[in-house]
Amino acid sequence: MLPRALTALLFALFAGLIGLACNDDGDEDSAQDATASASATPSEPDKVVFMAGFKPQANLPFVGAYVAQEKGFFAEENLEVEIRHSNPGENFRFLASGEVKFSTADSSAVLERWTADPQLPVVSLALIGQTGQQGFAVLADSGIETPADWAGKTAGYKGATVTPDYLAIVDENEVDRASIQEVKVGFEPQVLTEGAVDIFPVFLSNEPDTLRTLGFETNVFTAADDGAPTLGLTYIAMEEYVAENPDIAARFIRAALKGIEYARVNPAEAVDIVMEYAPQEDPEHQQYMLATEIGMAEGGAAAEGGIGAQNQEQWQSLHDYLVEYGGLAAPVDDVSRVFTGEFVGTGDEPLE
Repeated sequence: MLPRALTALLFALFAGLIGLACNDDGDEDSAQDATASASATPSEPDKVVFMAGFKPQANLPFVGAYVAQEKGFFAEENLEVEIRHSNPGENFRFLASGEVKFSTADSSAVLERWTADPQLPVVSLALIGQTGQQGFAVLADSGIETPADWAGKTAGYKGATVTPDYLAIVDENEVDRASIQEVKVGFEPQVLTEGAVDIFPVFLSNEPDTLRTLGFETNVFTAADDGAPTLGLTYIAMEEYVAENPDIAARFIRAALKGIEYARVNPAEAVDIVMEYAPQEDPEHQQYMLATEIGMAEGGAAAEGGIGAQNQEQWQSLHDYLVEYGGLAAPVDDVSRVFTGEFVGTGDEPLE
């Protein structure tokens, strides 16, 4: 017989070996559980700054972001989005510095940045306005029934000079431009209501309603009515950022467009959300803005590709139109770089 001490030692060693054999499966199971747990744990959200291109209000790309934030659509895409607003043109500076990742801009302004010195290669990720934002208002009782009646009248312009849209309307309707007195005006609609001008440039989504609330009905003419290839507001980002972060760009656009669709179906609730960002604004005026911009978002490429769709033909036509009427300092070398169809349908064919 073995000594008692040796017997105890052998028993202990045997028990240990059995324990190790049993633990092999347990360790493997534990490792698998840990791997599964890690894969189920969401990563930290990507933090980005979105800067709306103007003050808080119901411009449709702004609304898309507001709704995406408040309804949790950004969170569903694992994004933590800080929403800011800018003075006109200020957002481009923040995009260039990298402080802001996504913003909004008029399509014409996007093309202009590609011809600026220094060049600012911003890319349209989604085209929200399928027609341009600008129109030309006349008082309903002015006797001006068509642009042909502009001859002999006084037309205001707000920027440094008249716009391509104005020139296209004059050209298309064969109006003798020399017969029109063109004067620089500010943004106060009283220049129209008090008779200082007969034709007043307006932003379609808000100023006709502002004039109505002042007690004046208007007729509004647009270059798009005469077939001009105008385009409106876009979601934008820097070309380099999009190339390096396509997944973040895709998630941002997906959430923002979901916000726009929610607003389209639930306009009253969407305006309530807008008022959280713009408490000083009039809710009825915001309702007008939202309805107008939803209407402007639903034509063009969006008719086939869904809201946000854009394609080469649209951008090339806008580019050529702006070059023809002096809206660009120089032609853009490659218009295909100005937009991407990667994140929304192109409108050339329906989305899958």
